[in-house]
Formats: sequence, C-alpha cells, structure tokens
Amino acid sequence: MAGALDGRVAIITGAARGLGREHALLFAREGAKVVVNDLGGARDGTGADLGAADAVVEEIRAEGGEAIANGAGVSDWTAAGELVAQAVDTYGQLDVLVNNAGILRDRMLFNMAEDEWDAVVDVHLKGHAAMLHHAAVHWRSRAKAGDTFDASVINTSSTSGVLSNPGQTNYGAAKTGIATLTEIAAKELVRYGVRVNAICPAALTRLTADLGQRDGSIDLPDEWAPEDPANVAPFVAHLASTACRITGKVFFVRGGNVSVFQPYTAVDHVAKNGRWSVNELADATAHWADLEFDQGREHLGF
Repeated sequence: MAGALDGRVAIITGAARGLGREHALLFAREGAKVVVNDLGGARDGTGADLGAADAVVEEIRAEGGEAIANGAGVSDWTAAGELVAQAVDTYGQLDVLVNNAGILRDRMLFNMAEDEWDAVVDVHLKGHAAMLHHAAVHWRSRAKAGDTFDASVINTSSTSGVLSNPGQTNYGAAKTGIATLTEIAAKELVRYGVRVNAICPAALTRLTADLGQRDGSIDLPDEWAPEDPANVAPFVAHLASTACRITGKVFFVRGGNVSVFQPYTAVDHVAKNGRWSVNELADATAHWADLEFDQGREHLGF
C-alpha cells in the first residue's frame, strides 16, 4: 500500500524528541525521506548533542525508512542554508519543511533578562524565518527553471501566542509572529507551488511536562491519551502531502481534535465624518472596556 508521502523529501527541525520525533517517524512510515535536524540541546537551548538526531535516524532505518541527521542550530542563517542544501544534495530535491525546533525560558516580563528574550525569539521566530528563506530560494529557483512541483511548509505556532499565556511573553510573541509569518509566506509563495500552514499543537513533551498538564512526568498511559504527541503527527503529514490543498491557515491540534483559527478580525467600530476629539473618543469607545473574546477556548479545552 502506497504511503501518503511516497517520494517526498522532508526536513523536520527539532526532530529528536517530542513532537518532532513523532513527525519524523510517521513521515518515514508514510514513505518520505527525512532529514532529522536537532541541535540536541537542553530545553532552554543550551548544549548540543548530535546523538539525539542520530538515534531517530537509526529508528527510521531500523523500520526500513530513509533518513539522515543534521545538528545545525536553525537560527544560524548560514547553517539553515546548509541544511536545505544537504537535503537537496542527498536526495535530489526538497518537498516539505516542518519547522518545529524550539526552546523555553519562561519568565514574567518584569523578571525577564535580555538574553532570555533574545534566545527564545531567536530560535523560534528567526529559526522559522531562516529555514523558510532558504527553502523559498530553492523552490523559487526551481519554479523559474520551469520545474513544477507541490511543496509544503508546516510551521509550529502555539496557543501561548494566538490565545496568550502569562509568563511566556518571549515565547508567545514569537509564536504569534510565526502565525503571521505563515499567512504572509503563504501569499508570497503560492505562485511557486508552495503551500504554507501552521499548527498550534497541544501535547505532553519535554517542553510542556512541568507547565501544569501533569506532575512533570512525560510517561503516558498505555491506553488512548489525547496529550500523546503522536496524535499531532497525522495532521502534519496530511498538510505535507500532495493530496492537501490547504494553505495560509493556522490550526489547533490535540488528540483527535483539529480546529482552524480565524485571523485577527475587526468586530466593532466607531466612525465620524471628521477628526475625533479626545473626549468624543472617550465616550464612543467606552463600551470596548467590557468586550470579551471567547476565542473558542471552551471548544479547545482552555
């Protein structure tokens, strides 16, 4: 039986553990050749160990799949280009980019140090941009040479960004930026045969184990567990497949639930034929103080 990703070549960043590992394993089972990228550092971004990526490659090969490892830090603009080149040089093409790499350095804003802000925004937002840039250069050059193809990018945003979560201004701001980056990149790259989407996954991983979902352990029960990161991978694989026509969307994925977010939308307005005075605006907009936005939180489980 043919796999949903037969013949596809995919780069998956942050693929040694958690969500990225599940993406890599499922992609390979569905027939993709996978470049397993992971710096192999701690969850705060410190340290490096290529062995983590190598271990996933060995898992894939043991199941009969094809994969290679890469230990680059995705926020390094040059290294990101070399990662794209490695995929093309090894497998002859690039069809899918899954931007998943990330770190956490949570603080309330008044306690946050500059390096804690910079490190998180660097890995998440710049890391997504660097990988997208070099992949886009590759796909644009192919398109201009007359090649026709169906490429896909799946970015990783977060409910901490699109719904907001106290204690994560650095992470949340980067993740909101990734959602907007996704929508703009989709509009820019559609002419070249590239679809761009993003997911906001909810799963129990090394990054989320102590954020209140459980007791800090990442052990999962043998029975169905909605928080299992393996539950997110099938939708990512679908977005990566040529059967999918979706682009420019941001999704929430948890367990068996997939929801699509609506981008920022104006819900009320005031207007006059002329310039407002400050006092007039105070009266006209007073009711906005009582506006509340549900954002589908109950449906999403928040």
